[in-house]
Amino acid sequence: MRLFGLKNCDTCRKALKSLGEVEFFDVRSDGVPEYVMSCAFETFGDALVNTRSTTWRGLKESERSRPSLELLAEHPALMKRPLIERDGELFLGWTPDTRSALGVV
Repeated sequence: MRLFGLKNCDTCRKALKSLGEVEFFDVRSDGVPEYVMSCAFETFGDALVNTRSTTWRGLKESERSRPSLELLAEHPALMKRPLIERDGELFLGWTPDTRSALGVV
């Protein structure tokens, strides 16, 4: 299982603690492989962009209108977190549905 997030994100830390053995990738320093990001965008669409983030609020309106994948490549902290990959299946966020699907109580 792989978790893509930010090392200083409280939600990502909660997920890491609950999941146990997980390969962690900090999206700022490690990035997200292009194929994972493409699959995530196909699965979640624009929900992959965290429009409530500080990074989003700091963008000009002209930047916000750019394609989501371009924005995420340029500003990885815009990605909603965590993005979890398990055996080719993707999960976004640390919601009750995600926790249930991953078998976390």
